[in-house]
Amino acid sequence: MKTWRDYVRRVVPYTPGEQPNQPGMIKLNTNENPYPPAPGVVKMAEHLETERFRLYPDPTASVLTEALAEFYHVKPEQVFVGVGSDDVLAMAFQTFFNSDKPIFFPDITYSFYPVWADAFRIPYETKALDDYFRLRKEDYYADNGGVVFPNPNAPTSVYEDLDFVEDILKHNRDVLVIVDEAYIDFGGKSALELIEKYDNLLVVQTFSKSRSMAGMRIGYAIGNVELIKALNDFKYSFNSYTMNQTALILGAEAVKDRDYFNQCIEKIIRTRTWAAEELKALGFEFNEPRANFIFATHKKYPARELFEALRKENIYVRYFSLPRIDNYLRITVGTDSEMETLIHFLKDYVK
Repeated sequence: MKTWRDYVRRVVPYTPGEQPNQPGMIKLNTNENPYPPAPGVVKMAEHLETERFRLYPDPTASVLTEALAEFYHVKPEQVFVGVGSDDVLAMAFQTFFNSDKPIFFPDITYSFYPVWADAFRIPYETKALDDYFRLRKEDYYADNGGVVFPNPNAPTSVYEDLDFVEDILKHNRDVLVIVDEAYIDFGGKSALELIEKYDNLLVVQTFSKSRSMAGMRIGYAIGNVELIKALNDFKYSFNSYTMNQTALILGAEAVKDRDYFNQCIEKIIRTRTWAAEELKALGFEFNEPRANFIFATHKKYPARELFEALRKENIYVRYFSLPRIDNYLRITVGTDSEMETLIHFLKDYVK
């Protein structure tokens, strides 16, 4: 006799970074921004009109899409927003990846991709990064049902230039290509400048990293009007109100302060440069980091050992017990003080 258990959709879930809450901890494991949101966000949060909470939010999210459109010099109809870039990506998977052909993404990449593919019954093939953790563009020339990859990649922090991205687009004109740019603001040129040239390109970004608003859960996609309409049609088919009132208002406020946005990015890049030099001096090896984290390995000290030693000192970094990267640590770039504490500990440890 069948039971409800026989019909449960089973997938291997995504494993998020640990969210510790210890006094005095240094949290460098989830790539959050170490600086507060823009001053305008703080001011607006202090004066929210709570009376509006009784009303449904605008299903078109116009206050936020218009702010993003102005910031990126596109039409509002070219912008789609969701509850974090995870929500946007999941809806894009369901909207566009519906053929019998497998979608392609790297073998070392954002680990939500295979989770969504399994959950939504999308066939997929992973393409192995080379020995330097770089994509091989030729791997994406074969017939497929769509392509998705982060740039810079996660968790490797490796960036591919726009010529590389465009080459993949040229060889995949008949399917959707998603470029997941969660970390693009920390080093590299966005593929946004290619969206007018390629009607099959969807660029996805987030407020969680460079805009210091991981807790608000705001993500967005930019593409041609037809792509965005298809995403909205899918969204409206099951939930018109994906974005809450507070996120819309505060998100729009964050976009307005371009100077603060640039200042935070510059601070993180300066700290990253210093930390990278210090880590190299201690014998760590890594590709040039182009995100707000460094993906590093050490020949003498196993990553798991370092991870556990740091954790005992209330310093949290990310360790992945996965093939090919199980001897690497992903270290978020924190404040100068946090990174100095990390380096000081590692100097003592490797001695």
